[in-house]
Amino acid sequence: MLNFTVGPVMSSDLVCAIGQEQVPYFRTSEFSELMLESERLLKNFAGAQQNARSLFITGSGTASMEAVVMNVFNSQDKVLVVNGGSFGSRFVELCRIHDVPCTSIDLQYGEPLTANHLISYENKGYTGFLVNKHETSTGVHYDMQVISDFCKRNDLFLVVDAISSFLADPFNMEELDVQVMITGSQKALACPPGISIIVLSPKAVMRINHNKVRSMYFDLSDALRNGERGQTPFTPAVGIIRQIHARLKEIDSNGGVNAEVSRTAALAQNFRNKLVGLPFIFFTNCMSNAVTPLHPLNASAHQIFLTLKDEYGIWICPNGGELKDRVFRVGHIGNLNAEDNSTLVNAMIDMQKRGLI
Repeated sequence: MLNFTVGPVMSSDLVCAIGQEQVPYFRTSEFSELMLESERLLKNFAGAQQNARSLFITGSGTASMEAVVMNVFNSQDKVLVVNGGSFGSRFVELCRIHDVPCTSIDLQYGEPLTANHLISYENKGYTGFLVNKHETSTGVHYDMQVISDFCKRNDLFLVVDAISSFLADPFNMEELDVQVMITGSQKALACPPGISIIVLSPKAVMRINHNKVRSMYFDLSDALRNGERGQTPFTPAVGIIRQIHARLKEIDSNGGVNAEVSRTAALAQNFRNKLVGLPFIFFTNCMSNAVTPLHPLNASAHQIFLTLKDEYGIWICPNGGELKDRVFRVGHIGNLNAEDNSTLVNAMIDMQKRGLI
């Protein structure tokens, strides 16, 4: 199997080898040291302040999205949400479930967010801003500088879901004045799914510690207290945390976050260059390095996904709902290389010769 989805992705031999080991007991000084080193590396890669904090949540990215909404906002807030796809709409739904007043900035599928979209919300008493930096369902990569400038002018608490773009695109929490960043184990970290990570600025930590949350598992103030000693309140996905630690050290030894972003960008460009002559168009003009969203001109996107999976042993990322037959996505994160790109493109060329696309 060759996996070009956007999560879970292809893992390195190192990560796979750890997954084959027996899972150790974790209430130990050794595991605490591993957790604390992982926290340090994550903060460094996210461009967070030195006294920021990182939390490991055993749950998918949506678990951390919900935990953040619950812990940093309440009914006294007034939040803007960028809603350009299924993950933007998820933030809207979470706000409504937890009685956080919100306004949805609705975008067409594939549409970028511009400064013009934000003009009508200037000086309107908003307190927070939620955005999926990369709306993975459509492939749109939002302009974080536009969002950051708007939030700074209006003194908004900025929360960024960077689940699919972390380590694939440039990002610096401190420079952008981002208070919360969310990511996940199964994207560019290239580990199995099961752990999501929340990086918190000192301002976010203060807000969490002053907010009363009606939850046991998602009380981040409890997670912060336990994190001081390199532990979690409840049993974490120990094996995945060990894999994340190894992967973070691997990235660090290979040149750090900038080298990883450059590698992903080169891989994405290599694939896009090889598409010349194939009957696809890019679904958006503002793409992340993490994924290429493609609209086929002569075939169903979902049928292309099925044919590649069933006949060529290659996985790409399908869509659902309105986009099911319109868009498929090709990921560039995980343990992939330019030769893998050629394998996928050659399969597409063969499908074209067979009249399938």
